[in-house]
Amino acid sequence: MLRGRRIVLGLTGSIAAYKSAYLVRLLTGAGAEVRVVMTPGAKEFITPLTLGTLSGRPVVSELTEDRDAGTWTHHVELGLWGDLILVAPATAHTLSGMAEGRGDSLLLTILLSAKCPVMVAPAMDRDMWLHAATQSNLAALIERGVEVVPPEDGELASGLSGVGRMAEPAHILTHLQHWFSASAPLAGRRALVTAGPTHEPVDAVRFLGNRSSGQMGLALARELAQRGAQVDLVCGPISAEQRDELLAEQSDLSQPLIRLIDVETALEMHAAALESLAREPACDLIIGAAAVADARPAAAIQGKASGSALPEQIDLVRNPDILADLAARRADGCFAIGFSLASDDGLEAAKRKLASKNCDLIVLNTLADKGAGFGHKTNRIRMVWPDNRIDSFELKSKREVAADIIDAYQAQLDPTPASSTTPKK
Repeated sequence: MLRGRRIVLGLTGSIAAYKSAYLVRLLTGAGAEVRVVMTPGAKEFITPLTLGTLSGRPVVSELTEDRDAGTWTHHVELGLWGDLILVAPATAHTLSGMAEGRGDSLLLTILLSAKCPVMVAPAMDRDMWLHAATQSNLAALIERGVEVVPPEDGELASGLSGVGRMAEPAHILTHLQHWFSASAPLAGRRALVTAGPTHEPVDAVRFLGNRSSGQMGLALARELAQRGAQVDLVCGPISAEQRDELLAEQSDLSQPLIRLIDVETALEMHAAALESLAREPACDLIIGAAAVADARPAAAIQGKASGSALPEQIDLVRNPDILADLAARRADGCFAIGFSLASDDGLEAAKRKLASKNCDLIVLNTLADKGAGFGHKTNRIRMVWPDNRIDSFELKSKREVAADIIDAYQAQLDPTPASSTTPKK
């Protein structure tokens, strides 16, 4: 949920500022871009050098960058840059300044001019936290839409124990992930994505398959999760590196957005996809991105056959049409997207597939385009619609292609007619 998010991290003068180094590390590790703003008091507890090194960006703290040269920090630009301003730690003094609308520090000035949401993680002694003034300021901020990561109970810098210590960085990260998920455009929707190849056993070591790497399907699952959707990813054999990376991205979430279902054969993918479709809540979106083998050996050889014992010919039987079966059994309102890979132009075949698979959209790519198809990190697609509209796109990374496809799906959810929108080229 944090990949590509822009977060302005504000630090104020609290001993808890030391935790912000860990927080920056967690945020950047989750794929977020972080720019740090420090109040003068924060620099008494941790150095800008530490935070600048961890974030990979210069740290700012003063309204004027160079008084002699007359240059100043563009606070408005920072407020516009971020997807979120997170103040952690947020002292009682800073909460007061935010509630009163003061602009006597660079951080408070940025907060006054920001267009993005604001989140605070308070940090202070127990009695300061419980004081009526602090609670009144907090109530005013919450009423204005400020999100609060509650302080935690534990040992405080004063030697007392109680509520007031800043939430642990890992807890703040989880709060951020859930918050972005809940506010994402596809929050509350469920998608079923098939990805990768299928391997149809000839014997214990040999199989019929294809060169699909699964990159496109995985990119679609990630894009859907980035936008808040719950995703069932029914995935054929992919590399161990791809699988480990996907699981690592989900490891910090208490409720992962991507449910990975490993399969090997077309029959296994068919059964797993139908089981997913039957789950509640009903699917809102089906994407058949898998390169399913059209046929399988009628009878696999038990064990490993020696080279001399391999048959001269293998009888094949057709595999089930997974996408057509899913599209036929989907609930009302569920949108179905299929893929069509051609070795030539492929447009007429894609139009036929749109009808035969009962899909709402076919994504066409062709091996005739350099850099498209199996085994590449890029793809070039055309979107084929039932009204004979064709949207053509340039060669892009598969992550960007996934974004274009999900943009097209989201446009169908928007009351604005799709014909009035211009696809991203």
